[in-house]
Amino acid sequence: MSDLSPILSMPFILPSQAQKHVTHNEALRILDLAVQLSVADADRTEPPASPAEGARHIVASPATGEWAGHEGALAQFSASEGWVFTTTLPGWRAWNAAEARMIVWDGTGWAGVRGETQEVDLVGVNATADPVNRLCVSAPATLLSHEGDGHQLKINKAATGDTASLLFQTGWSGRAEMGTAGDDAFSIKVSADGAAWVTALSLDPVTGHATGDAVQQSAVDVTPGRLARADLVYGPGNLLGPVSEAGGVPTGAVIERGSGVSGEFVRFADGALICCHNGASRESELAYGQIFRSTAANWTFPASFIAPPIVSGQVVDGEGWVAISASTTTNATAYRYSVLSESADCTLRFLAVGRWA
Repeated sequence: MSDLSPILSMPFILPSQAQKHVTHNEALRILDLAVQLSVADADRTEPPASPAEGARHIVASPATGEWAGHEGALAQFSASEGWVFTTTLPGWRAWNAAEARMIVWDGTGWAGVRGETQEVDLVGVNATADPVNRLCVSAPATLLSHEGDGHQLKINKAATGDTASLLFQTGWSGRAEMGTAGDDAFSIKVSADGAAWVTALSLDPVTGHATGDAVQQSAVDVTPGRLARADLVYGPGNLLGPVSEAGGVPTGAVIERGSGVSGEFVRFADGALICCHNGASRESELAYGQIFRSTAANWTFPASFIAPPIVSGQVVDGEGWVAISASTTTNATAYRYSVLSESADCTLRFLAVGRWA
């Protein structure tokens, strides 16, 4: 049988041993050192100049003086014996008073205690947690970092009608909130007083389309500071195309162009319509003195007007002038007059200006 206990190496009192108090007192000294272990520090490499009775330290490396060769051991001062050293076993814990934290011997060195925290009711970091705010942190910043790759912060709610959001406060009064509040649309809300809230932006979970007070509400909404909607403003993608309107407000493109056998047209979003056409003319045999009139030139407009337009014509490659005798919303009749002494063919150019709406 060994004379020492297997864990703390306390000496046993042997049968018929003389001076049993010596062995007993040594065991008490070891218990006094190891039970409820607390040390003054763990970074000292040499003993203090005037240690108090019972002072305990963890010997740091490289140890010098009376501590030389005892790195990692527990050093306890005794006025009668000087420094007494105790070798620690893996798992021994000590309160480091200098750093106000628990440390543990892992077999090669002393380090801070790293333990799991599972199923705890409240966690307060420099703050007091409560039944609603069960995790509470008071600090200049809170860092959540990766563990080699990416990092996600997950906020989960039980049902669509619940709230999963980030709330920003000033003096514990709400000023901004973003997340899914009351539905599954991602929204950003703001408040000036924490009572009245404005949904500045809301993104539909199905289409991704944006609505809210920060977004243009209609085609005639020119409120300063609002974001323009693609379907309500004009750009390279919708400047040209079919034009349309509803209640006097454009609902299609800005400019529409078209053509056919009866000419070309340009229709504008403001309701303006311009039609043009080049046509042939032949002099008639009927003369009024030296004035000749062509046969009637009938022009069907390539696009219809809402009211009879203003129509004009000119002779392109001949002599004379053009007179419009009649005009409707769909066509016009014109004659060419000249002072030629004989019939001659020429080309007439027509232009009609009016409105389509």
